[in-house]
Amino acid sequence: MSHQQSSHEPQSDSDLIAEVLEQTKPIDADEQSTEASGAAPVTVEALQEQLEQAQQQAAANLDKAIRTMAEMENLKKRVQKDLDDERKYGLAKFAKELLSVLDSLELGLQAATGDSPEIVKLREGSELTIKQFESVFAKFNIETVDPIGQAFNPELHQAMVMQPSATAQPNTVLNVFQKGYVLNGRLLRPAMVVVAKAEDKPADSAKIDEQA
Repeated sequence: MSHQQSSHEPQSDSDLIAEVLEQTKPIDADEQSTEASGAAPVTVEALQEQLEQAQQQAAANLDKAIRTMAEMENLKKRVQKDLDDERKYGLAKFAKELLSVLDSLELGLQAATGDSPEIVKLREGSELTIKQFESVFAKFNIETVDPIGQAFNPELHQAMVMQPSATAQPNTVLNVFQKGYVLNGRLLRPAMVVVAKAEDKPADSAKIDEQA
């Protein structure tokens, strides 16, 4: 009787607490993470591959950045050159228009012959105006091309006539029909010139040379 009673005796409080703790024991954090994700653990090889991919991407980004900087620098230089050219040569069209006015003044001065007071005043006024033109041209680096006696230069001169000459060297400028001009070293208008060439030999002289 006593044995039967002991089997039905209620558990003590300490025993109940121990049983509950045993049933509610937490799962290990690593095991819980692996079970939840179902993924295999990360290996050293996988990390090495990720590192190489990251390095390749960084190198590609660096190369792209360098190319972009080079393109921007080239663009900056081109823009600066365009601005410099505009500052130096922006007056070219206006200067060409002024040249025609100056040509008219010089032609008028050449035609103003005589000693009458009116002609004298006209010459003086034309000469003064031409000097003012020359002063303005010098201020803006517009230079005159007046190559009499110089060697013919196709970059600055335009040959209108080839003329035999016994005194000048061949390919030398004998006369200038119209002066040329340059703006900051760039040609505005070529000088129209007469160019010397060797004299033609007489027919008799040519026969003598052949016989000799």
